[in-house]
Amino acid sequence: MYFAALLARTEDGWEASDTELLDNVETLSDLADLAREASPEDDTVLVLIEQEDAWFGVVRIDGEEDPRIYVSDAAAAARSSYGEILLTDELLGREPGDDEPDLDALDLDGTEDGEDEDDDSEEGGTGEAVPHGPVGDAEILDDLGVGEKELKALSADALTEIAESLGASEVLETVR
Repeated sequence: MYFAALLARTEDGWEASDTELLDNVETLSDLADLAREASPEDDTVLVLIEQEDAWFGVVRIDGEEDPRIYVSDAAAAARSSYGEILLTDELLGREPGDDEPDLDALDLDGTEDGEDEDDDSEEGGTGEAVPHGPVGDAEILDDLGVGEKELKALSADALTEIAESLGASEVLETVR
């Protein structure tokens, strides 16, 4: 089960709205556009996404700046359609277009040279290994009161804890 919400910071505090990402969003650019629509004043907008206890993600949009992203567990998110939106090549430290396999490095059985066929590493939609654990900008919420150490320590009820730190727990609960 997924939950996704937009938190827009206004001069009156935080405003929340829930969103059905799959209906409206196919790319990170679509997600950024959706977030910008939630705040006509170019204020900070946070997109909070979670999949039960598996992973959570935070996307921060500040006006027309590029989105900043944090994902708590890239390998878990890679198995999710929402996660695939967030796990960009840049976030994973890949060059765009690196998803093409190097055919010279493949054995006849389809594994890479030296790769064990029973490798348990997680793979994203590109077929490349995706790291277990957090990826992205862990300082994404520093100026809002949630430091890197706190963000990395969050787990089961991460979005609620983030909202509490921001003073937005009541507005988040109204859209849950």
